[in-house]
Amino acid sequence: MNLTDDMATAHDHADHGPAKGLKRWLFTTNHKDIGTLYLLLSLTMFFVAGIMALVVRIELFEPGKVWVTPEFFNQMTTLHGLIMVFGVIMPAMAGFANWMIPMMVGAPDMALPRLNNWSFWLLPFAFLLLSLPLLRELVGMASHLIGLNLFAGAGAAPDYGWTFYAPLSTTYGPDSTDYMIFAIHMMGISSILAAINIVVTIFNMRAPGMTWMRLPMFVWGWLVTAFLLLAVMPVLAGCVTMMLMDRHFHTAFFEAAGGGDPILFQHIFWFFGHPEVYILILPGFGIISEVVQTFSRKRLFGYSFMVAATITIAFLGYIVWMHHMFTTGAPYAAQLFFMYATMLIAVPTGVKVFNWVTTIFKGELTFETPMLFALGFLVMFTIGGFSGVMLAIAPADYQYRGSYFVVAHFHYVLVSGSLFAIFAGVYFWLPKWTGHMYNETLGKWHFWLSAISMNLTFFPMHFVGLAGMPRRIPDYALQFTNFNQIATVGAVIFGLSQLLFLAIVIRSCQKHKAGVNEHLPDNVWDGGRSLEWTRLPTPVPYHTFETVPEIGPNDTH
Repeated sequence: MNLTDDMATAHDHADHGPAKGLKRWLFTTNHKDIGTLYLLLSLTMFFVAGIMALVVRIELFEPGKVWVTPEFFNQMTTLHGLIMVFGVIMPAMAGFANWMIPMMVGAPDMALPRLNNWSFWLLPFAFLLLSLPLLRELVGMASHLIGLNLFAGAGAAPDYGWTFYAPLSTTYGPDSTDYMIFAIHMMGISSILAAINIVVTIFNMRAPGMTWMRLPMFVWGWLVTAFLLLAVMPVLAGCVTMMLMDRHFHTAFFEAAGGGDPILFQHIFWFFGHPEVYILILPGFGIISEVVQTFSRKRLFGYSFMVAATITIAFLGYIVWMHHMFTTGAPYAAQLFFMYATMLIAVPTGVKVFNWVTTIFKGELTFETPMLFALGFLVMFTIGGFSGVMLAIAPADYQYRGSYFVVAHFHYVLVSGSLFAIFAGVYFWLPKWTGHMYNETLGKWHFWLSAISMNLTFFPMHFVGLAGMPRRIPDYALQFTNFNQIATVGAVIFGLSQLLFLAIVIRSCQKHKAGVNEHLPDNVWDGGRSLEWTRLPTPVPYHTFETVPEIGPNDTH
């Protein structure tokens, strides 16, 4: 069956709209439904992982005070990191990809709709498997309080950090490590299937006239990201399979006593782990590009350079993994190569920042919530970039490595980078999706509370890290108290402010479900240039393009 037949079959069941009830969501092959499922999963996991982060910060509010055991603290840090990376940012970006790529390239749907359904439905079971040991542990603790002793003696959840270094995770890891390994395999299969679908859609389903240099930057960002996923997810799968072999089949890939090498684990993990950073951020770059040019009412400055910068960042990000390992005794020649290669990434990243700022310069600016999050992204992501250059300097890295300075750095990159880009994208496209304009006042409150509390939370971590506070500890020396208390207050405000975001999204979806249509203009923000603004009504129909659009010379990115 060819792609056209497959897509036609996928639409036969819903020629007059979506199916009703649970079957719609279980069996849907519509790219908007699947995009919605990804976004809902991400939103759910966002609050789950956020609660874990608050447990960590409350424990660190003052030294010597024990709210949770050190073992439970380690479980919270481990699962918070794993769920935020694999369960929040990646599914959210996949949700945007499913919603927007067919609309932006003029395709009726994703190229492989059945595969699309499968790639999503692997994820809820993967996160259930990952969280199951913790759920059993929590039920056991709660039942013990009332004398039932359910799941007495249940094993601990993963407790060795989100990077699950060997031999902590192999020789000494709890039984739940096996759950984590199989969960990661399921997440990896999901990511590979989604990446294949995105690549095939962009290559084969573009409307006539939609040339490569007319693609929106969001599509370019996801195309490059999809190739990164295809390159590195099998590496992660190989890594966790070697862990499983060491744990149960008497191999010694990472066990020094058997002739293996724990440093080999770090090489394999970071060969996946550093490109993963760009998997998380490149789609966000695409969202910011769409938002900035729309609210500046200008074409994106230096479009071809932005495309080249995206490809260059991905390539360089693929070959700099060892800067995470400067303190492992790497040869000086290797340290020099990886130091210079890492610092070189600042050049294409700087090109992007320069082009965004130049797009804004002398634009007809308005400051609705999506633009506020984009501007917050520009300022705070740049701070994260500066600290990244500091970490790239091999001699200085001996002080930074393993400290809270690293925690501050990657949260400035991922919270103000990926997460703020996700917020900007939701506010940007939500009126198009639902036909209902969100509450702008609440949206601005959400931005300002998030921006201020994010800086309160993570900026002090630079100082305690430079002063010598190591990460992943449940207690600390007295001199770090004040900065940790500021960080905890900021974390609580940040967590509570996300309830505003939840209320905004729920209200818009309820209005949409109730059939409320505010008769918004097709080009909601009066500045959109891509096809979803210029060729589709608001709200967008269940089936995107009944006839494939012809892209003319005036249709530009």
